[in-house]
Amino acid sequence: MATPHERKTYRDQVLRVLYEAVEDNRLLGVTGAQLRQDLHVPEQDLAAACTYLAGEGLITVDWEPGNTSAMVTLTHAGIRRTETEEEERG
Repeated sequence: MATPHERKTYRDQVLRVLYEAVEDNRLLGVTGAQLRQDLHVPEQDLAAACTYLAGEGLITVDWEPGNTSAMVTLTHAGIRRTETEEEERG
């Protein structure tokens, strides 16, 4: 199981990957398999990150049996948060 620091890092990475993936079309999502491949995150930790972010209203998740994310989509709030963080860094 991930440490608190790793969990926060996974959540931030999920938001960043989703934002970059859907930059041209906000209606598109990313499959859970693609997120796992891009982030190299264990399935259990990815599910925990997605559950947290969905609870915060930053993403939506279509779940498969076994608590596996089938499709993950950034919400408007998720887009705004990601853009705000990018502006603060840049």
